[in-house]
Amino acid sequence: MAQESNFDGLIGPTHNYGGLSDGNLASAHNAGRVACPRDAALQGLAKMKAMHDVGLWQGLLPPHQRPFLPGLRQAGFSGSDRQVYETAWKVAPVLAKNMMSASSMWAANAATVSPSPDCRDEKLHLTPANLTTMLHRSIEHEQTGAALGAALPFSQVHNALPLQSVFSDEGAANHVRLCASHGDQGVEMFVYGRDGYAPPRSGFPARQTLEAGEAIARRHGLKPEQTVFIRQSGAAIDAGAFHNDVVCVGALHTLFYHEQAFADTATMRAAICEAARVLFEPVFVEVPEADVPLADAISSYLFNSMLVKFPEDDRLTLIAPTETRDTDSTRIYCDKLVVGNGPVAAVRYVDVRQSMHNGGGPACLRLRVSLTDEEWAQVNPKQKLDDASHAGLVSWVERHYRETLAMEDLPDPALMDESFAALDELTGILGLGSNFYPFQRA
Repeated sequence: MAQESNFDGLIGPTHNYGGLSDGNLASAHNAGRVACPRDAALQGLAKMKAMHDVGLWQGLLPPHQRPFLPGLRQAGFSGSDRQVYETAWKVAPVLAKNMMSASSMWAANAATVSPSPDCRDEKLHLTPANLTTMLHRSIEHEQTGAALGAALPFSQVHNALPLQSVFSDEGAANHVRLCASHGDQGVEMFVYGRDGYAPPRSGFPARQTLEAGEAIARRHGLKPEQTVFIRQSGAAIDAGAFHNDVVCVGALHTLFYHEQAFADTATMRAAICEAARVLFEPVFVEVPEADVPLADAISSYLFNSMLVKFPEDDRLTLIAPTETRDTDSTRIYCDKLVVGNGPVAAVRYVDVRQSMHNGGGPACLRLRVSLTDEEWAQVNPKQKLDDASHAGLVSWVERHYRETLAMEDLPDPALMDESFAALDELTGILGLGSNFYPFQRA
């Protein structure tokens, strides 16, 4: 037997609204706002607990070290940690702000995952995303690889692809796996925004390249006949769909997407049907522009929802942000979606507003990993969420996180001390050892 697990990114104590993500409309719109790190982390934990309570396998990935002092030292700052931190804020405040981002919370960008049934060696393969398009995210891949290796010690965790624009890789946010059941051979769909060898496009950046998907498929040992490469539409990117998971989500045999998500929808459907021909019959749920304008789909994050099958249910449930409920067109569409015998039986709304204000919905906060019962049994038990660990993590957040964090608070060296103290304690809670973070090894 096999089941899809969710590994959510635990939101870190430096959660702030730095407005660092070009092409992410929510990030740009809310830049400079006062953030609430404590509420953000508790909202994320509440979502994890809700998924655990309905019987899903729920894991978590730790926040990254912030400030990321190795990045500042590589940029020429030296001295004690405090000297590096204070000098960087005085001399290079934009760089310092990038080294404070809590963006690792969005675990959908942590890696691309190919479960064991899809891979030639029948092992679980993961490639951490290099995230080269944005400075504040390009520093994540090494720590991500360590966290994935700790959580999934039986898996093959690869190094990130070369840190070069040809291989620009944003992880599972541009990857969909369809299957009859999680333990069966599936079809893996890699969505890309550009050819890495072509000149840059105008407008917002297309972050994912075709070459990145092709390289990951090769290193994971995927079968070419069950692997498809589909181009995202330029209209979606320029409307603010910086990742495909802002306009598309899939689960089991169902692909749920906006009419304008792909450059050529007919080609996408034909490719998936051909790849799935001997395995299962795909179900396509296309949301028309007439029902949900693309702008509403992006602002409400209708498609950045989690599409999941609860253990006792025959059909899927859409776990959507409250913003989907609060937007007229998407609420009306969701009410129609669950009528009848379609693949989606219900919509549940969750409050992740602190993440949403920075451009990440429920789906952004989790990395999906299909595992067999035997594999789940080998997952680091301290990175699995249950009632006791949830209570312990809530207590940890309440002890260590600030209620509010304004942009003018970021240069305060006390914030660095608080963050490092919190993360040092967390490594014990999650069984990660006393040298997991760079500051612990200094």
